[in-house]
Amino acid sequence: MNFTQRMRGIVQTIAIVLSLAVPVMFAVSAADARIGGGGSSGSRGSRTFSAPPSTSTAPNAAQPFNRTMTQPGSPGMGTAAGAGAAKGGFFNRPGMGMLGGLAAGFLGAGLLGMLFGGGMFGGLGGLSSIFGLILQIGLIIIVVKLAMNWWQRRNATASAYAGPSGTGPTAGPTTGAGPLASFRSGSGFGLGSGSAPLEIGPSDYEAFERLLGEIQAAWSNEDVNKLHTLATPEMVSYFTEDLAKNKAEGDVNKVSDVKLLQGDLAEAWREGDTDYASVAMRFSLVDKTVERTTGRLVAGSEQPIEATEVWTFVRPRGASWELSAIQQA
Repeated sequence: MNFTQRMRGIVQTIAIVLSLAVPVMFAVSAADARIGGGGSSGSRGSRTFSAPPSTSTAPNAAQPFNRTMTQPGSPGMGTAAGAGAAKGGFFNRPGMGMLGGLAAGFLGAGLLGMLFGGGMFGGLGGLSSIFGLILQIGLIIIVVKLAMNWWQRRNATASAYAGPSGTGPTAGPTTGAGPLASFRSGSGFGLGSGSAPLEIGPSDYEAFERLLGEIQAAWSNEDVNKLHTLATPEMVSYFTEDLAKNKAEGDVNKVSDVKLLQGDLAEAWREGDTDYASVAMRFSLVDKTVERTTGRLVAGSEQPIEATEVWTFVRPRGASWELSAIQQA
């Protein structure tokens, strides 16, 4: 009987895991073929292993990089960023210390108890006291509160908005003729957090929008030389790898009608003589893959789709902006 109950618990746990994993598997298998392949690639300087703040354009946390040449603790990486990435996980966040380790242990033991049919607190018999139950509940409450406080602090800096209206210091940038057209129409870039230490002006937003279109066009034309003028060598290496894969499969990805619908600044900062800007962008495009020889449609369609991504741009002093990272939002 106990064995049957345990097996039932294991089956239920596997079913829950599969119910969460299958949608992700479908999302990956159906990933758009546009530049970047629907993944997250590149580097954000010392903030490579820190998620950019959320914005109204991209309210969800950006995905961590699955392709990056930046290593935790490498030169140029901030100590906090490198250490945080090396530790990883919520229970290893600064300030958690021994409490985090204890809480993780109790939670792990409780989850194992659920898995094998003993209940969340099935192992309390060995403690011979109700004190064990109180201790576990107390630790779980503390962990939940710490998680909520951390989440609130993380989102406190994400008061960005995009749209045609605004007052005070967060109002949209203006030119001599009034607000930029993109703000008047409610599309294009709005301003993100007003606390960015690096000033990002109208000309910068225009450069970001231009790069969005030019990079997609160069990708569609398989123009690697052009990509070298628009993106960092790291990003071009990923694009070249993806293009080679398409060629090996006899396909070509065609992207057209790229239009920025909404965008705002997630964060901007300076490291030495290099400027960085992470920008959330929601855009529409026609994304299709065809056979290289026959032109037969393999994936995608002629109908526009929408995508939301966080693009990070880098600009050495005296140079122009280049794409240095793409993250899915």
